[in-house]
Amino acid sequence: MSTDQALRVIRDRVQNPKARFGFILGSGLGSLADLVCGTAIDYAELPGFPHAGVSGHTAKLILGTLEGVDVAILGGREHYYENGRADAMRTPLEVLAALGVETLFLTNACGSFLPEIPPGNLMLIKDHINYSGRSPLIGEPTDKRFVNLTEAYDPAIRKHLKSVASSCDIPLIEGVYAWYSGPNFETPAEIRMLQLLGADAVGMSTVPEVILGRFLGMKCCAVSVVTNMAAGLGNETISHEHTKASAPTGTAKLQTIIRRFLQEQQS
Repeated sequence: MSTDQALRVIRDRVQNPKARFGFILGSGLGSLADLVCGTAIDYAELPGFPHAGVSGHTAKLILGTLEGVDVAILGGREHYYENGRADAMRTPLEVLAALGVETLFLTNACGSFLPEIPPGNLMLIKDHINYSGRSPLIGEPTDKRFVNLTEAYDPAIRKHLKSVASSCDIPLIEGVYAWYSGPNFETPAEIRMLQLLGADAVGMSTVPEVILGRFLGMKCCAVSVVTNMAAGLGNETISHEHTKASAPTGTAKLQTIIRRFLQEQQS
C-alpha cells in the first residue's frame, strides 16, 4: 500500500514524525513552507505522491514546526485537470491523517465574483459548489464514502480565523467557492451561471481535498487568495502567469493570519 510505503520513507528521514495541522498550498503560495523549521522530502521520494507538475507549486512534503506548532505542509497538489483523477491527493492526505493531523488547512488562488473582494484580498470559504460533479470517493468500497458535507468547512475554525483576521486588521469575507475542473479558464457566460447558483469565487482545486479530508476524519478550513476578477468582471488578462504574479499580495496577508492562528494554538 503506497500510504504505508510513504510513511516508512518519512520515518526513515524524520524522528518521531507528527503534526497537528496539515496545509495544502495553492498556486504561488509556496512561500509559507519556507517559514517551517523542519525537514523537506521531495514527492518523488514518496510512493503514491503526485508529481505536482503545475508551475507555482513546490512538490515537497515539509514536516516541522511553525510558530511552535507541529505542522505538515504539502507544498503542491495534483489537480484533476492534470490526469483526470479526482482522488490524486488521497495518498498524501492519508499520510497526513496517519501523522496525527486533526485540522486540514487548504489554500488556493481564485477568481472573485465580488467587488468587495478584489485581487490581493482573501476569501474564507464557508461552502462549495462541486460544479464538476466529480468525487474523489468514486470507487471507495466502504460505506464511509457517504460523507456528510453539511459543515465541510468547520464553523468553529472559521469563527476563529475571522477573529484572528480582525485582530490583524485584514479583511476576511466569507464566500462560496465553485470548483471548475479546468485547465482552461471559465467563460463570462459560465461565470454568470455560477453567480446565479450562489457562488462567490471560482477555482480549479480544493473541493476534492476537502471531501477526502472529511472522509479521513479531519476538520477542514480553506482560504482563497484572490488573484483576479473572474471572466467578464474585470479588465485584466486572465492567465496562469497572471495568477502567480498576483498571488504575493494576498499571500502575505494569509501568512500573517496563519501565523497568528498557530500562535493561539499554543495556549
